[in-house]
Amino acid sequence: MTYLLAFDQGTSSSRSIVFNARGQVVALAQQELTQHYPQPGWVEHDPLEIWRTQLATAREALLKAGISASQVRALGITNQRETTVVWNRRTGTPVHPAIVWQDRRAEPTCVSLRTRGLAPTIQAKTGLLVDAYFSGTKLKWILDNVPGARIQAANGDLAFGTVDSWLIWNLTGGAVHATDVSNAARTMVFNVHSNQWDTELLHALDIPTSLLPKVQASSSLFGESRPDLLGAPIPIGGVAGDQQSALFGQACFTPGMAKNTYGTGCFMLMHTGHRFQTSTNGLITTSAAQTTAQPEFALEGSVFVGGAVVQWLRDGLHAIASSAEVQALAESVPDAGGVMVVPAFTGLGAPYWKPDARGSVLGLSRGSTLAHIARAALESIAFQSAALLQAMSRDAVQVGGAAVTELRVDGGACVNDLLMQFQADVLGIPVVRPSIIETSALGAAYLAGLATGVFGSTAELSELWQTERSFEPTLTREQANDLMQRWEHAVQQTVF
Repeated sequence: MTYLLAFDQGTSSSRSIVFNARGQVVALAQQELTQHYPQPGWVEHDPLEIWRTQLATAREALLKAGISASQVRALGITNQRETTVVWNRRTGTPVHPAIVWQDRRAEPTCVSLRTRGLAPTIQAKTGLLVDAYFSGTKLKWILDNVPGARIQAANGDLAFGTVDSWLIWNLTGGAVHATDVSNAARTMVFNVHSNQWDTELLHALDIPTSLLPKVQASSSLFGESRPDLLGAPIPIGGVAGDQQSALFGQACFTPGMAKNTYGTGCFMLMHTGHRFQTSTNGLITTSAAQTTAQPEFALEGSVFVGGAVVQWLRDGLHAIASSAEVQALAESVPDAGGVMVVPAFTGLGAPYWKPDARGSVLGLSRGSTLAHIARAALESIAFQSAALLQAMSRDAVQVGGAAVTELRVDGGACVNDLLMQFQADVLGIPVVRPSIIETSALGAAYLAGLATGVFGSTAELSELWQTERSFEPTLTREQANDLMQRWEHAVQQTVF
């Protein structure tokens, strides 16, 4: 048997999964990651804890699988994308806690970039909007605020990386400082047209080039793990940010194919092939995971509150005792009874970009119950995702492409059949759930397998992808359009 090992380093946990050559899960291990909130709007992780938990889960997964490291053909890494680590090249010691992607402390830098008129240049070169979300501004904050950091950087003593680079560095014992294009594309200083660090943008953020990792194709050889870590050296053959990795794991390799990940938030990506397209409908352009040196792109949109609305039902309204109960409660009524929930607890993300929006429950009547609110809360996930897909389809059609014809889904909330059926109803296209929903880790394993000859082509990977269930639309387009119009009206009521 041939095995592949995937590191899935996320915001809330570190996980390791062993796959076989059919893309099936053989063993999984997971450890939670401590969240640190030193100030309002600040979110940090301990980089040493990230490495320690990731290594521990890898050892546990191999043990559970009953195999040794020598039986693993390759290792792939997928990671929370914009989280930023800076460490000393000689000692391997981080100079500051990792600044997590959710952290907002770099917003003053973003205000400065906008004031200087750099936003159009940044979007044209990187595909990104100017935002503290991205890692370049976090790196600048560390250089500006950690005592001695700029002097050390000028002397070439410091290394910067997103979590993938940090893991590669530790896996190889400091021999390799590298990242892939999909992670580099989230820094706001990487030119996605040329796949090179951009001198003008680095200068704008005062970032020395000596800090930066080498950028490689997502499917390529990044080095080997130290033999003492897992029992034998394992080639590192695949690296991709979590959402690009999920797009790859869903076998969305051609333009017009799209996936949506239903987690705490929702992340939707549509492959656009070799065409860089600036969205006119509130989306960002990002590099897709690449198997060659030729750039490939995707349009991306993010929903801030997806599955988190179920946590609100549980912890805020106490409507349910556990998240698993939400489907039964929602199904106890035939529909939402005219109730609309807009979960704009932290504003609204793409395609609306309304930071001043606030959560609302609309359409209440004397007959409204917790069940109606629960059903409306679930439907809000589908409404937000439908707005994203409609924006993507408009962008695609504007450049002569085709609208999306099916949506592939993954993430924890995609197991909710009621939600998936409603998603298909409002979209008017099939919503397809694969037999393996661990698609981020699977994408990393596939990338690693391609680089090491386990798989011969993406066509072979497409044949491995299997449908577990396809949800077909049951509403007429007129009914679906009426629902979306009611949703859009409700969104307008959330801005005070």
